Amino acid sequence: MNKKILETLEFNKVKALFEPHLLTEQGLVQLKELAPTDKGDKIKQAFAEMKEMQELFVEHPHFSISGTKDIVATSKRLEMGADLNIEEFLLLKRVIFASRELKNFYDNLENVRLDHLANWFEKLHDFPHLQGNLQAINEAGFIENFASEELARIRRKIHDSESQVRDVLQDLLKQKSQMLTEGIIASRNGRQVLPVKNTYRNKIAGVVHDISASGNTVYIEPREVVKLSEEIASLRADERYEMMRILQELSERVRPHAAEIANDAWIIGHLDLIRAKVRFIQETEAVVPQVSEGQDIQLLHVRHPLVKNAVANDVHFGQDLTAIVITGPNTGGKTIMLKTLGLTQLMAQSGLPILADKGSRVGIFEEIFADIGDEQSIEQSLSTFSSHMTNIVDILGKVNQNSLLLLDELGAGTDPQEGAALAMSILEDLRLRQVKTMATTHYPELKAYGIETAYVQNASMEFDTASLRPTYRFMQGVPGRSNAFEIAKRLGLSDVIVGDASKQINQDNDVNRIIEQLEEQTLESRKRLENIRQVEQENLKMNRALKKLYNELNREKETELNKAREQAAEIVDLALAESDDILKNLHSKSQLKPHEIIEAKAKLKKLAPEKVDLSKNKVLQKAKKKRAPKVGDDIIVLSYGQRGTLTNQFKDGRWEAQVGLIKMTLEENEFDLVQAQQETPVKKKQVNVVKRAAGKGPQARLDLRGKRYEEAMEALDAFIDQALLNNMAQVDIIHGIGTGVIREGVTKYLQRNKQVKSFWLCTTKCRWKWRNDRNL
Repeated sequence: MNKKILETLEFNKVKALFEPHLLTEQGLVQLKELAPTDKGDKIKQAFAEMKEMQELFVEHPHFSISGTKDIVATSKRLEMGADLNIEEFLLLKRVIFASRELKNFYDNLENVRLDHLANWFEKLHDFPHLQGNLQAINEAGFIENFASEELARIRRKIHDSESQVRDVLQDLLKQKSQMLTEGIIASRNGRQVLPVKNTYRNKIAGVVHDISASGNTVYIEPREVVKLSEEIASLRADERYEMMRILQELSERVRPHAAEIANDAWIIGHLDLIRAKVRFIQETEAVVPQVSEGQDIQLLHVRHPLVKNAVANDVHFGQDLTAIVITGPNTGGKTIMLKTLGLTQLMAQSGLPILADKGSRVGIFEEIFADIGDEQSIEQSLSTFSSHMTNIVDILGKVNQNSLLLLDELGAGTDPQEGAALAMSILEDLRLRQVKTMATTHYPELKAYGIETAYVQNASMEFDTASLRPTYRFMQGVPGRSNAFEIAKRLGLSDVIVGDASKQINQDNDVNRIIEQLEEQTLESRKRLENIRQVEQENLKMNRALKKLYNELNREKETELNKAREQAAEIVDLALAESDDILKNLHSKSQLKPHEIIEAKAKLKKLAPEKVDLSKNKVLQKAKKKRAPKVGDDIIVLSYGQRGTLTNQFKDGRWEAQVGLIKMTLEENEFDLVQAQQETPVKKKQVNVVKRAAGKGPQARLDLRGKRYEEAMEALDAFIDQALLNNMAQVDIIHGIGTGVIREGVTKYLQRNKQVKSFWLCTTKCRWKWRNDRNL
């Protein structure tokens, strides 16, 4: 696209409207580089990305991107083998952090289908090792002590030496207080000094660093401190060298990934630019237009983006229409219509939204040319007419059937008859060459040309004769008519004079009456169109409400299904309980083996239906976030039924909890919040709760003699849990000889239990020694 049209229509000012919505420097760079294109696939890709971003905003209205700076120069320095400084590392850290945030956001995204944007999200990289390495530099630009052992050692020495200097100076302050002008430690040239009275300067041995303006105070670094200060200076040099070495090492680690990080920065900027377009749509009620296959333009309620409170107009520039000729007086808005059409096309062909209503359609042109405004050149001694003709001649040599041409005041600046003839000839040449043209003119002769010529249509700007002001409304298909007589009457001109003038041009009265009738019909059609648009808006609102109700109905359906499944599970549990009684009776009356009983119970449990997975349900996720655990919350450990308190959360998401006398590490699904259980009552589940024994405290011995196999196994499981909670190191388990079933069951249980360190069989009883993972 030629640069002149961008300057004429002030396209850079339009792009500046998107800058407040950008969050990254890379996005700003891409916005400034944005230019119109005639590549249809590229334009459609940009429109599709905007539509997907709009859908994303519906689910995540506060979607944002971390601010980043431009790292093009930084990545080039890395690729050339240079080492980065701290500021450059901070730039890379922000890009890596923003990339990780966007990648995590995309991985957790639900209820939104992305096709075109998915390509960008999936191309982002994750650098966990680099993120860990770059933690050595904090956001304030300070290299942390843990960056290297040597750096930590040097800084410890500096700290110790500085402490010694302060101690020595504090002692001297107390001992030599009568020799000092002030009881404070001063600093001169980076050294700690004492403010000594000039009369006692020879009483304190040391190095003089400064003298006050009055000469009464001498700033002396005591001899006892000089050596320590020299050591500190040397250590500071070692610290700087070590920091340089760390930066070099970090540069080497980052260097292989320089191109990937730079690519991530570009993707982040691209996503930021798309986000800015959607925020512009939300702010200005702009739309993403359709793209016509040919050069069919249909703009509904289109507005000029740079005119405040611009009047919205409809423009229908069909494929079978070659030229639109706008006639009428000045100050009616003809030039604004030209610029509105041109800017709308430039914005659309740049992949930007346009200020119009839904249903608008734009064409694709290889070039857009314009001759707008007074281009009189004093340097070239050209008149207004000559300047316009020079520009038009240049344009006529470049346009073709794939161009859009905008001509303002065609043929103006010369004799009216000659100007009108030239204007018609130019328009006829463009019509025969099938160049899509919109032109404005004062000449009434062009009204007849627009009526009589095929593929050419008249248009005008509406004028309110009652208020004597233009309305800036575009009336397509209606030629402009002169309102001079009506205006003269309202301004007080004599009826005799006005009547005499109208007789002199009586031949035009019929034409004016026809134009007046066309204007009335156009206004009536416009009112009907407004009513139709209101109905469409109401239908859209109703459609959104119905979709919302439909989604709520589906969620309620899932909830009810789960309730039914839970009831079915309860029935199966009841059947299992009854089967346990039956199996116990059978066990006492037959020779059924324990493992056969367990297998039979497992088959019965399979009868219970599975629940629907609601983990991806958006409503439930919000409810879960509202009761997210935090440090200090009271919990119930599900596996033991014991109450505890959350004390810390680890980086991997697990929690540390204090339960009784021990600390436990738990996943989030291994406990329930006490408060959440109170707020959201749920059906009680059958849980084996381990209770502390009342009276004498926990027992270290379990007697299984006389118990049946199932009772013995339940008692053993509860006994081991009780011992774990009470931090017991050794316990005794007693069982009889009998058939050996209980002994075999105890042995297998202890072999499977990870808490049991070792166990052995005694002659009179079985004594089992076990271990607590946290108390080896």
